[in-house]
Amino acid sequence: MSVAKIIEISSDSKISFQDAIEAGLKRAEQTLKNVKGAWIAEQKVSVEKGRISSYRVIMRVSFIID
Repeated sequence: MSVAKIIEISSDSKISFQDAIEAGLKRAEQTLKNVKGAWIAEQKVSVEKGRISSYRVIMRVSFIID
């Protein structure tokens, strides 16, 4: 039997939501072992002068604990 833990992280990017997700997962894997999945809880954009200036995601990352 395995047991998983879930943490919530936020990540942002000036490029896209996809880039924000990938950057968040890459960073999470530097600290956590056995990352198994993630789901996106929220997506937000920042707007400056009528244009999107950054994309932010809040995601829940699951990983198996030893």
